[in-house]
Amino acid sequence: MGKGESLSHGVLRSILLSYSYVAIWIFLSFSVIVYNKYILDKKMYNWPFPISLTIIHMSFCSTLAFFLIKVFRFVEPVSMSRDLYLSSVVPIGALYSLSLWLSNSAYIYLSVSFIQMLKALMPVAVYSLGVLFKKEAFKTDTMANMLSISLGVAIAAYGEARFDTWGVVLQLGAVAFEATRLVMIQILLTSKGITLNPITSLYYVAPCCLVFLLVPWIYVEFPALKETSEFHLDFLIFGTNSLCAFALNLSVFLLVGKTSALTMNVAGVVKDWLLIAFSWSVIKDTVTPINLFGYGLAFLGVAYYNHSKLQALKAREAQKTTGQADVEAAKFLKETQGEVTGTKTGSQN
Repeated sequence: MGKGESLSHGVLRSILLSYSYVAIWIFLSFSVIVYNKYILDKKMYNWPFPISLTIIHMSFCSTLAFFLIKVFRFVEPVSMSRDLYLSSVVPIGALYSLSLWLSNSAYIYLSVSFIQMLKALMPVAVYSLGVLFKKEAFKTDTMANMLSISLGVAIAAYGEARFDTWGVVLQLGAVAFEATRLVMIQILLTSKGITLNPITSLYYVAPCCLVFLLVPWIYVEFPALKETSEFHLDFLIFGTNSLCAFALNLSVFLLVGKTSALTMNVAGVVKDWLLIAFSWSVIKDTVTPINLFGYGLAFLGVAYYNHSKLQALKAREAQKTTGQADVEAAKFLKETQGEVTGTKTGSQN
């Protein structure tokens, strides 16, 4: 009885911890998105300098990552040769800087709710690039699912009350660069047996992003910032904003490490709906019925895609377990035969 009770307590504790990790990640992701919107939107804090904001984030994150790895030894650094850094990390850093720049820029022109709807295209972009680079097998049913997601997003865009072409171009560009970055991580790092957790990723990638962002910043935003002489950097606003961005990376490490990447994808869908509700009820963004119908269609496509991924993962795990069982059975049979053969030989002697 005591054993059963301890087991149930252990299972309950595990479930509560998993939900806690999900809740922390949703809260931090939600906070960073809303905070960035608040800073960049001309009707709110009115600081429309997305490159500068991204540079502040990367400076803060790279500094903290350095201290966590080199000073506090929170995680061990990954062995990285100069050639590997230049051939793998630098291209990934360039793509990441472009993705962050464009996604932050989109908040100036589009509502939070509509941006989340456009982000539903991420699985479409990742799968299409995976097929292009031969990292994913082309399947007709998967491609049909991708088309249904695209159709849903197109309907949501058609129903958007504050549709801004330039904002949509920026967000779609961000999705394309982020999808390319994810595929490149698989090609350039994972295929070489190198995995980076969020802290080591920031340690290696954030300084690289910083360098790439400085080039457009000098020509695009620096002249405008010089003219804004009355502006003084608010350390409370930008410090807490950067801290939230860094904490979000740590929560990704925690969530994926303690649950799975698929759990994060499912949690991401919940977060998107919460952001849409928040955008409509608090920020007072207009969310039309056509918006919701289109995103609902896209949501069903994304949910089906996640379900298919889960089933494929379970099938691989089952096949792996069966394979291990077969190997162990063959090993046991061989050892048993050896024992029998040894016994017969001894009796003959």
